[in-house]
Amino acid sequence: MATDQTPMVPEIPGGPFDLEFFFDTGCPYAWQTSVWVRRLMDLRGLTVGWRFISLRFVNEDHDLAAGTVRAQERGLRFLRICAAARRDFGNDAVGRLYREFGERFWHVAPQGALGERLRAGAAATHPAAVVAAAGLPVDLVAAADDDSWDALIRAESDEALRRSGPDLGTPVLTFGPPSGPSLFGPVLSAVPDDDTSLAVYDAVRLLVELPAFAELKRTTRAPLDLPVFDGT
Repeated sequence: MATDQTPMVPEIPGGPFDLEFFFDTGCPYAWQTSVWVRRLMDLRGLTVGWRFISLRFVNEDHDLAAGTVRAQERGLRFLRICAAARRDFGNDAVGRLYREFGERFWHVAPQGALGERLRAGAAATHPAAVVAAAGLPVDLVAAADDDSWDALIRAESDEALRRSGPDLGTPVLTFGPPSGPSLFGPVLSAVPDDDTSLAVYDAVRLLVELPAFAELKRTTRAPLDLPVFDGT
């Protein structure tokens, strides 16, 4: 849906961008959509500004299982690192961090039960390893425990829901930010081939630009095409 309200968060350095992508590293669907978006960056030359939406903040009033809370807190700690990286090294540093995290976590070798794979993914995404792989200084890791970043992360989380509507999650995409239309999704179980990726993008743009368009949804989904979930 379109919004003509003044954005409540600062512009991302290096913008404006064709898209703004609000992510939490703990969401596999956000990761799949980010892989699709990166394909669009290559195929159509789209530029993407990376923003934060913390599932810990979005769900803080919900009664969640202890394991879910721990996972969301790990996601928040990584978003703090991303926030510090964006301040010091720009938007591209956030994109590199997100990519390094996702490739290590969601593409872990499918061995053992799901719980073992998730633990292996968590071990592979130790902040120091991800920061180093992204070519950034290791002292960024200290930001994980610095809750002074939470005000920014909370503001961007609120902005994502202000743009797309309440009771949603991640990813949220804004087309032609900051005042262009936004939506939750598209939610993809697998990343399409090049031609289909472009067709999906064009279809989404057509729909999201229509002021009368509100929602398309189905709750039956193909299994996630990610190695960490193979066989589950």
